[in-house]
Amino acid sequence: MRQSHEFIRFAVDAGVLKFGEFKTKAGRISPYFFNAGLFSDGRSLGRLAVFYAERMLQAEAEEGAARFDMLYGPAYKGIALASSMAVALAAQGRNLPFAFNRKEAKDHGEGGTVIGAPLAGRVVIVDDVISAGTSVGESVAIIRAHGATPAAVLIALDRMERGGDAVNPTGLSAVQQVHETWGLPVYAIASLDDLLAYLDDPQQRDQSHTAHRTRIADYRSRFGT
Repeated sequence: MRQSHEFIRFAVDAGVLKFGEFKTKAGRISPYFFNAGLFSDGRSLGRLAVFYAERMLQAEAEEGAARFDMLYGPAYKGIALASSMAVALAAQGRNLPFAFNRKEAKDHGEGGTVIGAPLAGRVVIVDDVISAGTSVGESVAIIRAHGATPAAVLIALDRMERGGDAVNPTGLSAVQQVHETWGLPVYAIASLDDLLAYLDDPQQRDQSHTAHRTRIADYRSRFGT
């Protein structure tokens, strides 16, 4: 089974990927919703971290070299993701330092906004999804301010959805916008294409899945890339 397909099944079984009607930040009514914050126990977070680690190693293999020197997790969800991913990578023989930021600067102790290893070298930004690219922009600024190089973004799910709102969608998805604005590749464990393929799988298909797939395909025809 492909890693992306296995990840979709994992997210559905964990109740992290849900089907129904959900209002997005853009004011659209989406037929599905993904919330990585619901990977909220040790077992599920540990397995999630393995998916992240394997996707990063796959990305490096595709490039033919170890492209990343460390991990960076933007507050707040990125903190747990980067931390647990570093553990999963170490278990596979790839021991990378990691860092994350706090929202408010600390004026005592070590001070500053960045916690963990010093930002250095080529840094991969680890997050759950990209909605508007705001978190990526803030991360890029922090990494560059410390003299390091933002090298890529690694996310769990690419919704492949155009920006804008319910009435006026833009031409590019949030992921495409990140690439255009900052020149960063974005690697996703799974995408909307993978979700639709999962719902098409005869081994997964039931009556509810058929209905979900129809609604998601309709939604993609309106807002997808």
